[in-house]
This record gives sequence, structure tokens and C-alpha cells, in this order.
Amino acid sequence: MTNLETAKAMIAAYNAQDVDTYVSFMTDDACEANYRGAVVREGKEGTRSGLATAFAKWPQNHAEIVEAQAIGSYVLMREHVTRGPASDGSELVEPFDVVAIYSFEGDKCSRVEFVR
Repeated sequence: MTNLETAKAMIAAYNAQDVDTYVSFMTDDACEANYRGAVVREGKEGTRSGLATAFAKWPQNHAEIVEAQAIGSYVLMREHVTRGPASDGSELVEPFDVVAIYSFEGDKCSRVEFVR
């Protein structure tokens, strides 16, 4: 599987809210972070629990791949994200676009950074 195919498979797992499959594509010490900023989910287990919490709050959460390309050991994807109503009754999050930069070590994703 190419890095681009792996990143797309991660989005498919994300949209299915299948955290186990999502993190199976990651290195053990992978993380998700804001671009050049704070790590928001650290390690496979931190990513698993963080996404499980987010999916519980936004059960209709969905990311549409608008554009995707591979450059060396990176995959860049522009994604359109919709959250839907929150299960806790909090205010609706307006749909938003994000650029996600997936970094790879071998065939596993080691870091995802979000530009928003």
C-alpha cells in the first residue's frame, strides 16, 4: 500500500469511527498536532482515546477528501470536515476545511499535522 493509499484508508476508518483501524496505520509513538504547534493526541493510545471521545461527542463527524497528493514521505490532503450536532448539546460546530500533513516512517504514519 502506498502512503497515499494508507492516508486515504485512515480517513475511511475515521469516517467509520473505527479508531482501532485508524491507529493500526500509525507508529506506536505517532501523534496528531496543530501545524507547528501543540500535540493534541500523543501516541497510538492517546490518538485512540482522543478520537473515541470526539466520536462520542460528534457521532455524525465526517471528513471528505477534497484534494490529496503524495510528496516523498508525506501526504497532503485538503479535507472538508462536518461535525453535526454534538451529543452533549453544545453549540454546533460549523463545517470547516483543514489541510492535513501526514508524515510517514516506512509504511506507517508517524505524525499528522493540521493547518486550519
